[in-house]
Amino acid sequence: MTQHVLVEKSEKLVTLTLNRPDKKNALTRAMYATLAAEIANADTDPTIRCILIKANGDIPMAGNDLADFAAMGDATAAPKPEDANPLLPALARAQTPIVAAVHGRAVGVGVTMLLHCDMVFVSDDALLIAPFVNLALVPEAGSSLLMPLRIGHVRAFEMFVLGEPVNAEKAVNWGIANKAVPPSELHAVARAAATSIAARAPASVVATKSLMREQSIMLSRISEETGHFMRQLKSAEFKEAFTAFSERRAPDFSKFG
Repeated sequence: MTQHVLVEKSEKLVTLTLNRPDKKNALTRAMYATLAAEIANADTDPTIRCILIKANGDIPMAGNDLADFAAMGDATAAPKPEDANPLLPALARAQTPIVAAVHGRAVGVGVTMLLHCDMVFVSDDALLIAPFVNLALVPEAGSSLLMPLRIGHVRAFEMFVLGEPVNAEKAVNWGIANKAVPPSELHAVARAAATSIAARAPASVVATKSLMREQSIMLSRISEETGHFMRQLKSAEFKEAFTAFSERRAPDFSKFG
């Protein structure tokens, strides 16, 4: 079976590579669990000083696997705590610095998780898309709090509600990413940054990251978002959005009010 998340440890780094290119690196529940576990493990491994997240293939992360969403929406039983996405609280709790390399189209959680990364590098052809309302869902990963703080309310609203793509230049100018580079240079530039972080005084780096983040507030917002998200998954609005996506047409929300 192909490993959908490749894990490599070297030079005080753990590199997590999304490796499901045939499905545009759409994240499954198993992939979420692996990413969450590796992020948590890095915090207790003294040989790891930085996490680097990147992807194989043409698309860095096409968000969630919609088949998983549909299955949760169709389930008759109420969702259990263990059904929640483990990656989101893992990102909020992470003490180890995280560097991300993004190329091509990043969608949904492929965008919102960047708000938990400490340095982000994008390729010149990158497009960041957060089409939550287009799918009759709500933002997650604490992004309803973090994105407006990062780029302002009106820009965040445009991204979440209209689903407008943000190109590499805007991502840098708005403060979502540190730098845009040619695709051929992306992974080398991101790795160089991660290596540079790993060379700094480790306790000082961890303390600095902690001081810059309000973990309890982020976890509270993630929990609140998850409640809305799960309710929307069982709504008629989501069923229409998912059906429209499957039929390659625009959803019709005119009958909802």
